Amino acid sequence: MTPRMNFMQAAPDTVKALMALEAQIQGSGLEQSLIELVKTRASQINGCAYCINMHTSDARKHGETEQRLYLLNAWREAPAYSERERAALAWTEAVTLIADTHAPDDLYAEVRKHFSEAETVNLTMLIATINAWNRLAISFRAVPPVRAKAASAA
Repeated sequence: MTPRMNFMQAAPDTVKALMALEAQIQGSGLEQSLIELVKTRASQINGCAYCINMHTSDARKHGETEQRLYLLNAWREAPAYSERERAALAWTEAVTLIADTHAPDDLYAEVRKHFSEAETVNLTMLIATINAWNRLAISFRAVPPVRAKAASAA
């Protein structure tokens, strides 16, 4: 795949506005592990290789386990996530697929069991922000750095 353009260089002031929102969310009090799980899950749904690569790497740097990252695409069937994380992941899917789901009341109620009003807004803004980054990266064909396959031991 060939990148179409470097969108950060093409419109730096616009991208700075998105980066400011990103910084606000990072300082919102949401757990870093939750932030990275949400970013990775939304990126999986959207098929954003660049963001999946970035956020799984960031998650590992913040202590996330390989197993939980491997199971994220099937989080409903895996016992590895807390009730708060499950509510956030369900809300991530609903908000990412908003045209199909319309953010149903039952999912909202579940989120509210685990998140305060402010946290719910911050979580939703986190989801909106990663969806914006996914759309930029996919639209302009951002290419993740890829390492060559490790040589097999013979």
